[in-house]
Amino acid sequence: MRKIVLSMSVSLDGFFEGPNREIDWHLVDDELHQHLNERIGALGGFLTGRVSHELMAEYWPTADQDPDSPEVVREFAAIWRNMPKVVYSRTLDKADWNATVVREVAPDVIRALKEQPGGDLAVGGAELAAEFRRHDLIDEYLIYVHPVLLGHGRPLFRDTDALAHLRLVESRAFGNGVVLLHYTREGAEEAQTARAQAEHT
Repeated sequence: MRKIVLSMSVSLDGFFEGPNREIDWHLVDDELHQHLNERIGALGGFLTGRVSHELMAEYWPTADQDPDSPEVVREFAAIWRNMPKVVYSRTLDKADWNATVVREVAPDVIRALKEQPGGDLAVGGAELAAEFRRHDLIDEYLIYVHPVLLGHGRPLFRDTDALAHLRLVESRAFGNGVVLLHYTREGAEEAQTARAQAEHT
């Protein structure tokens, strides 16, 4: 069964954006970019909110047309264009670049999507991630901690009553100081197995 994965960059003090939505503090060099290309290229699709999709669509569809773009940028442009996308929005009627618009997060629909063949599904954007977490739909967290203290900004994780026990399955330090912390939700695999067995009995 496919997993729902949250992959986000945060500052050391837990913000995913600055106070004015700036992300110019992200440290993405060729080493980290290549790592992201490999991880993202193995996915089966993006689950994203409207704002995140529109921000990506402003740059990535044609990023590989610039002959001065690094190879890792050109590679990711092709990955992003070709990846199936589900865009959650109550205002959009349609979205371009291999995207389907969905109005709301329906847990039963997400669980059915996870049972389809293919790679894992990445949920993108803090607003959408909070909704997925509220429904206990996130199986893995890939948190890229950047060596910067913003002081102010938008926190990745909001206050919630949804307690989640996590297990560290991987950590990696990159040459630019970014550290990957890869967690899986405790009991996620067991819960998926039990749910699949129950549905087939």
